[in-house]
Amino acid sequence: MLQLQQLRQDPQGVKNKLGVKYFAEPGLVDEIIALDDQRKKLQLEFDTNKSQVNSISKEIGQLMAKGQKEEAEAKKQAVAGLNASLQPIAEKLAETEKQVHDLLIKLPNLPSDKVPAGKTPADNAVVREGGIKPQLPAGAVPHWDLIRQYDIVDFETGAKITGSGFPLYKGKGAKLQRALIQYFLDFNTSAGYTEYLPPFMVNEATAYGTGQLPDKEGQMYYMQEDNLYMIPTSEVPVTNIYRDEIVKADDLPIRMTAYSPCFRREAGSFGKDVRGLNRVHQFEKVELVQLTHPDKSYEALEEMVSHVEKLLISLQLPYRILALCGGDMSFTSAFTYDFEVYSAAQERWLEVSSVSNFEAYQTNRMKIRFKDAGGKTQLLHSLNGSSLALPRIVACLLENNQTAAGIQLPEVLHPYFGAKVID
Repeated sequence: MLQLQQLRQDPQGVKNKLGVKYFAEPGLVDEIIALDDQRKKLQLEFDTNKSQVNSISKEIGQLMAKGQKEEAEAKKQAVAGLNASLQPIAEKLAETEKQVHDLLIKLPNLPSDKVPAGKTPADNAVVREGGIKPQLPAGAVPHWDLIRQYDIVDFETGAKITGSGFPLYKGKGAKLQRALIQYFLDFNTSAGYTEYLPPFMVNEATAYGTGQLPDKEGQMYYMQEDNLYMIPTSEVPVTNIYRDEIVKADDLPIRMTAYSPCFRREAGSFGKDVRGLNRVHQFEKVELVQLTHPDKSYEALEEMVSHVEKLLISLQLPYRILALCGGDMSFTSAFTYDFEVYSAAQERWLEVSSVSNFEAYQTNRMKIRFKDAGGKTQLLHSLNGSSLALPRIVACLLENNQTAAGIQLPEVLHPYFGAKVID
C-alpha cells in the first residue's frame, strides 16, 4: 500500500508513475487527498472538542474543591454537551479513515525509475542470455509426450482424483520433484538463507499483507467455512512472519527460503501454450524472500538475480533475463526481473522465475519496521523471487536432455536423484 505522504508530496508525480503501469484510475490520487483533507478537519474538530472537555473537567474539579457546586454543575452540563458532540464526529472520522484506506489499497505500487517503458510482454527488455540451446536429435518430442513415454506424470489420474491441471507425479517423476526441491533448498541455505516450512493455508490478514487481497482473490482457492486461502506461493506466509514487528537493524538483511506446493486457479487459461506442465493449478516451488534496509534493496535485488542465475547455470539450461516493462508488472512490484528458460522441443521461452523488489509497498501493509541510527522507526523493503518453480524446469530438463538412451540429467542432480539418467 502506498503511503499518504507520497501522494501529498507529489500528486502529479504519483499520477505520472501510475501511468507507467497504465493504471486506469489516476483520479483516485486527488480523491484520496481530498478525503484526507476532510479527515484532518474532522480530527482537528475532535481534538479541539476533546481538549475543551479535558479543560472544563479540570475546572469542575477545582470548583468542587472550592465548594462552588452550582458553577460546577453548569460546567458539567457543558461537558455533557461536548461529549455528545464527540460521538458523531468520531463516527464520521472513522468512516472517512476507512474510505481513505479503501481507496489507497486500490492504487498499485509505483514503478521504479529503472522500469522500461511499455505496455505488453513484447516491450520487456532482455537484460542478458546465458547457456546453449541444445540441438535435439531427430524425432525429439515435447515433454507431454516424454512423460507418457517414461510414465512419470499421470494427468488423467490426477484429473480423476481432483480435476484438470492437477498432475499426479509417479515413480521417477516423483523422485525428480523431490530431488529438485532438495537441491534448490540446499543451494539457497548455503548462500545464507534460513529455511522455513510454512503453513499452506493463510488467513485474510496474511493474504492482504503481501497484496494478494484485494487484487488477486479470484486466483486463489478459498475455504469459505474457515475463511482461509490456499497459498499461491510461499512468499505469502513467509513474508508475514515479521508482520507487526520492529526488526533490529543489526539483523538486516533477513534472508528466508521455503518450499511449498502452490495453488492457483488460473481461471481462463487454455490453449496450446498451457499444455502438459506449462500451466497447472498445483505445483511445487522454492521461494526466496528478503527484508532489507531501504537503501540496500536494489543491491539485494541484483544479488537475488545473480543467485537465481547461478542456479539455472548449474542446471545447464539456456536462459534469459528480462526487465519487465511498466504495463507487464504486477500490482505490488516496483521492479521485476523475469527468468525464462528455452524449451527446445516447443521452440519457445518459458517463464520459471520472477524476482521483484516491492520497496515499502508490502511492508506498509504489514507494518514491518526497523529503527534507524537516529532512533526513528522506518519501513523495511521486501523482495522475493522464485528459486525455482518446478513444472517448467522439469519440462525443459526433459525436453532439452532427451536422447535415445533416456533423459540425461545435469550433474548437480545426480546425487539427489540417485542416477544420471531417467530411462
